[in-house]
Amino acid sequence: MLESRFFKFKLDYSQTKDMAIGAFVSSDDISVGGHVWRINYYPNWYSEDVNGEYAAIFLKLADKSKNVKAVFEAFMMGKDGKPSCEPSQRMRTINVFPTDGDWGWKKFVERSHLLPDHVDTDGCFTIMCGITVLPGDADDALDVPPPDMGVHLGRLLDSGDGSDVSFVVEGETFPAHRAVLAARSPVFKAQLLGSMAEAAMPSITLHDIAPETFRIMLRFIYTDALPGDEDLGGDSPTEMLQDLLAMADLYALERLKILCARKLWDGLAVDTVAATLASAEMFNCAELKNKCFAFFAEGENLKKAELTDDFVELRQKFPSILDELKEKMGTCHL
Repeated sequence: MLESRFFKFKLDYSQTKDMAIGAFVSSDDISVGGHVWRINYYPNWYSEDVNGEYAAIFLKLADKSKNVKAVFEAFMMGKDGKPSCEPSQRMRTINVFPTDGDWGWKKFVERSHLLPDHVDTDGCFTIMCGITVLPGDADDALDVPPPDMGVHLGRLLDSGDGSDVSFVVEGETFPAHRAVLAARSPVFKAQLLGSMAEAAMPSITLHDIAPETFRIMLRFIYTDALPGDEDLGGDSPTEMLQDLLAMADLYALERLKILCARKLWDGLAVDTVAATLASAEMFNCAELKNKCFAFFAEGENLKKAELTDDFVELRQKFPSILDELKEKMGTCHL
């Protein structure tokens, strides 16, 4: 349903005629069609094509709505109280108003015509304005729901409908879809759609990976999302994240690799930093590695971490990384 409102915008000629270029007078807020509007009158408009000879008028959408379609009408009233008969002083437009946007006319009325033609005995002139808000504004028509492809692919994974390959991990079977895996991972693409033996195998047995790690990685492939920390190991998800980082590196899942590195970065602690540094070194995560170095350099972190079993293992497996750490920290002893 259309909602319209017409009203008179009355202004004092003596108070507006000498206002500075660009200054304006605003009407009271006007409620039409569930939106708040305001009329701005510029007594002395100036632009490249209007050299201060005209007054301008604009309708402004004054609330936080966006893309509201409305009709704006404005015309001068004569000094006798009747509408002006001059076409140049009767304006009408249909426009889509963005948030905080306005629309109107720079050449609404010639300033030289105001006093002789429109100013009444009280020294005022009146502009008749009309606002009509059209139904089905763009906010409703263009309201796009958030992406949900991951939700639907997650349901496909859960249902197993159309699966054409399965993976067996420690006796647990995971149905999957070759096309989805190939689209997400170049490694899976080579295995499942290329000339490798797995391309002809309906069931593939995986080794050196825990069922829960594979389950989380598989769901990420379908949904592009990681579960909450409670499903990554509760209060201490570091070990699971390190395992996922290894699988992300193995299957070239770059976004998963970055997400795991970020979570390991955010969860650095004295008892986890050595194992995290080992993972960063093994799987070529330079930023995570540098973050571990920076963590060691804070306060007593290095001294405390040296007492952990993971640090002893780090020293045994990656002696060269300790040389880097010494250089970073400027010390001869670790």
